[in-house]
Amino acid sequence: MNFVKVDSYEKLSRMGADIIAAQIILKPNCVLGLATGSSPLGIYANLIEDNKNGKIDFSNVTSINLDEYLGLTGDNDQSYRYFMDHNLFNHVNIKKENTFVPNAVANDIEKECKEYDQRILDKGGIDIQLLGIGLDGHIGFNEPDTCFTKETHTVTLDESTIVANARFFEKEEDVPRQAVTLGMGGIMQAKKVLLIASGKEKEEIVEKAFFGPITPEVPASILQLHPDVTVIFSK
Repeated sequence: MNFVKVDSYEKLSRMGADIIAAQIILKPNCVLGLATGSSPLGIYANLIEDNKNGKIDFSNVTSINLDEYLGLTGDNDQSYRYFMDHNLFNHVNIKKENTFVPNAVANDIEKECKEYDQRILDKGGIDIQLLGIGLDGHIGFNEPDTCFTKETHTVTLDESTIVANARFFEKEEDVPRQAVTLGMGGIMQAKKVLLIASGKEKEEIVEKAFFGPITPEVPASILQLHPDVTVIFSK
């Protein structure tokens, strides 16, 4: 594991963007595993700038997003499809048909989950998976549990996750209580993992996840078993 501590969110964002940009340059048809939330916004802003400046080309890139709120359509401004379109996809030369977010309004969610996992296999696997980390140690929406769930699945969100995500909604009651998320198998099968965390409030959980015991009660701790993980942390 490569653990990097930087002194600003701006440096974290630039370093993270450089790692992803290097993957695109080395393998122009790579598969990027992407995340949402506030943490990756700086990375996406840098990648947009790099694309506009001709440093990187998204035209042959495929993206696979981690998760989506159950019941939200892609045109809902709180959906993760909407988030990705407005914070990255609409601003770079990626083909929309090569961008994938779980269909959380599918008639058969179980079938959608299985097809999502199969799509990743069909694409040759994820080359680099970008992750944030929740205050409870969740990655994607894999919440603390008694075991690690391998496949893409639906999950009931922990109260701490609902409270943390309430800032994106008009009121806490509007936050969906369930989501579809890539499972630990999909995350761990990525060839590389890049996890970013920013802020004093994340320091304790980062310490538990990467320097404590491996346990499903701290989902991110499983990444200690991955052969190629980079963690970038800024206060």
